[in-house]
Amino acid sequence: MSETLIEIKNVSKVYQMKGKRIKEALKKVSLNINKQEVFGLLGVNGAGKTTLSSILASLHPPTNGDVLYQGKTIYKQLVPYRAIIGFCPQKPNLDASLTVEETLVLAGECFGLSRNEAKQRKDEVISKLTLDSYAKSVTGQLSGGYKQRFLIGRAIMHKPKLVILDEPTVGLDPHIRHQLWDVIRELRTEGTSVLLTTHYLDEAEALSDRVCFIHQGEIKVISTPEKLLASYQAKNLEDVFLQFVDESEAEVFSTKKEEASV
Repeated sequence: MSETLIEIKNVSKVYQMKGKRIKEALKKVSLNINKQEVFGLLGVNGAGKTTLSSILASLHPPTNGDVLYQGKTIYKQLVPYRAIIGFCPQKPNLDASLTVEETLVLAGECFGLSRNEAKQRKDEVISKLTLDSYAKSVTGQLSGGYKQRFLIGRAIMHKPKLVILDEPTVGLDPHIRHQLWDVIRELRTEGTSVLLTTHYLDEAEALSDRVCFIHQGEIKVISTPEKLLASYQAKNLEDVFLQFVDESEAEVFSTKKEEASV
């Protein structure tokens, strides 16, 4: 039986939009992320994937609900919680004036490593992600693929228990995407849990132990790719997802039609 690492309980997130319009980005979301698994979070644009990722990364608090680590709310232990997570954002946030190795050492020190420990870990990360040729290059000079390698490297400098990867391979060439898949697989092998949000269904199918379909802020299904393929009698996860979106949109349309007729 899988052991739970993080528990998300009835999390909702409401944003106040311009003109006092309310947007409910998440609606009572509950799920567990297990130890040493890749958990794929899938949904169309605006479904709530990035909002949920940012809440898990403790960048934004939920409006309602809670996030638990070791059975306790993270909001009474934010410092120790942040020490066990690594976050690779959708949009790179780099200091383009620092070199790869300088940034990695700084990231390690920010998470409590001594200067010597950070330098040693920096060498391990650079080797793991084949960044040797770019170690002394400023991060602003990195190509898209190597920039993503570096961002993952920065996120794992302190050996976190959970790495949050928000669209880590978007816009990259297929062969670079597959190289990063190997990095993600290696993280799981080493015991790290990975939350992976992606629009690439082949990526989710190849990497995820479980996938979660989220639509308009609500969790619709959580299952293994294999069970979903069998349930939908589909050849691949993309076909499953397209059926899921069609069903969800039809459900929303039916609900609105019923409300309009009342």
